[in-house]
Amino acid sequence: MCPLPDGCKTPTHITVTSAAHNSKDKSDKQFYEVKNLEPKQDSFTYNFTVCFSTMFDFINVLQLVQSLEMLKLLGVNKVAIYKTNCSSETQRILDYYTKQGFVEVIPWSVSKYLKVSRSWLPQYSPGDIHYFGQIPALNDCLYRYMYETKYLAQHDIDELILPQSVDNWLELLPLLERKYGADLTYMFENNVFPNTVDLPPPGSPTLPPLSSCCPEWQNITGVNILAHLYHEPITSENAFGGFKIIFNPRTVSSTSVHGVQNSNTGITWVERHIALLHHTREARDPDMKPGQLVYNGRLLSYSTQLTSAVRTVFMDSGLLQVDTL
Repeated sequence: MCPLPDGCKTPTHITVTSAAHNSKDKSDKQFYEVKNLEPKQDSFTYNFTVCFSTMFDFINVLQLVQSLEMLKLLGVNKVAIYKTNCSSETQRILDYYTKQGFVEVIPWSVSKYLKVSRSWLPQYSPGDIHYFGQIPALNDCLYRYMYETKYLAQHDIDELILPQSVDNWLELLPLLERKYGADLTYMFENNVFPNTVDLPPPGSPTLPPLSSCCPEWQNITGVNILAHLYHEPITSENAFGGFKIIFNPRTVSSTSVHGVQNSNTGITWVERHIALLHHTREARDPDMKPGQLVYNGRLLSYSTQLTSAVRTVFMDSGLLQVDTL
């Protein structure tokens, strides 16, 4: 973005200094490599990369593994996780996926230097920087993978951009490009699936709760997303709020928690019958009765593959032993 003086070669490294600091001594400066020297539009290392930010005090092991395995089923090649701290069990899972090459863990130590807000709403946790530096982390991820991945997605660990009419993102993105246009930022409507509601599909009142599908998971900390298939209804008050995105990172120069700040092309909503944001979390409206919730069983179409993959991860990582099965 910075213009270079005439005759100056493209820099391979940069440093940051105060305008008042006029010393030519380079020994006290840290230089950073410029990684995006060769802009490109094809032949990317990854097709889909997902940015998770930020992980702090994290213990939700089951949902983390389910989310990562679901992303694999959806066609994702790489996940970047900005980690401040987590439980020892979570770290074991992160080490497992890092060794696989599927996850890159970026140490995120901003809380050592600033008073961070621990809530997405500043009034509940004032600080020097919002929510453990979530927005800087997302922008770091944007530029870190700008020329490494064809598409970039930004959403949280408890969220999944779930196609409703095709099986994975490899099929979804061509569909979106044909329908809405290429190189847009695609926004997916948020649907909250309360993690306190565990009901069988409609018309199956005699079935056991879905949370009982895998009894060996009972000792694994976290939420079983397969057990929560009812979402809060979309109303005029909550429609189009809390959405998350998939986009071409080379068309964007700045991003935020929801959407992009600067795009060279444009943005568009994706119709919910094509794909939506499946968000398994605490209820947004805790007073809502189960009968008011809306069933969406799309996640169950992945359940056989997902259950097998999650079991393999827990076995291979040592969180489950053979004699517990």
